[in-house]
Amino acid sequence: MTRLSVKGLTKRFGGLVATDNVSFDVPEKGVTAVIGPNGAGKTTLFNLISGFLPPTDGRIFFDGTDVTGTPPERMAAIGLVRTFQLVQLFPQLTVLENVMIGRHVRTRAGLMSALLSLPAARREESETQSKARALIAHVGLGAQTERLAGVLPYGQQRLLEIARALAAEPRLLLLDEPAAGLNHGETERLGLLIREIADGGTTVLLIEHDMRLVMNTADRIVVLNFGAKIAEGTPAEIERHADVIEAYLGGVAA
Repeated sequence: MTRLSVKGLTKRFGGLVATDNVSFDVPEKGVTAVIGPNGAGKTTLFNLISGFLPPTDGRIFFDGTDVTGTPPERMAAIGLVRTFQLVQLFPQLTVLENVMIGRHVRTRAGLMSALLSLPAARREESETQSKARALIAHVGLGAQTERLAGVLPYGQQRLLEIARALAAEPRLLLLDEPAAGLNHGETERLGLLIREIADGGTTVLLIEHDMRLVMNTADRIVVLNFGAKIAEGTPAEIERHADVIEAYLGGVAA
């Protein structure tokens, strides 16, 4: 089964071609990584897939449905959720409140029900809080639940952003450089968490520069260079691919 299918995806900004006729499939199960040098078009690709940018050409299919041009909030509602290169939390809210906000696409009680504190709204609020606490514990932040997000160390903020994304119950989770700024120990724990998320049934599509994390975590890898796909395969295949070694890896993975 294919979770995501990208067909001939192209994005032009004037004379600049940021993504150039990119096509690949993301299987329903496991972790797929997108790698490439700086400026290869990786984040533009994520912005296209998640609806933050409209493509110039090409189509995007999510679970067999054409979602090309669908806005981000609708993408999240149908199960495609992303994180960002730069952490985007609400620093003056608690860890718990940040994760609860991430669940708003799954709540049903309207504004009036919440304002009037109707039974349905109270019940939903309790369920949302319970699920948020479980996710916070799952990513290893259980002791930080009531702390303000803005005072957490950077590595913990990264984990909090993942917990908030998981609160939306995604079928496909896009992680944009989640290991950026993390130390070796934090990166290792992140890799284990990503595998746990995938093994739990959520498809993961990952942009990452840390090649050790990619090789240890991904089931398949797509390689971009100058906006175009130059290779696709298993980590072992990518590690030996001459074009990838020349364009990006060098001797890092050898």
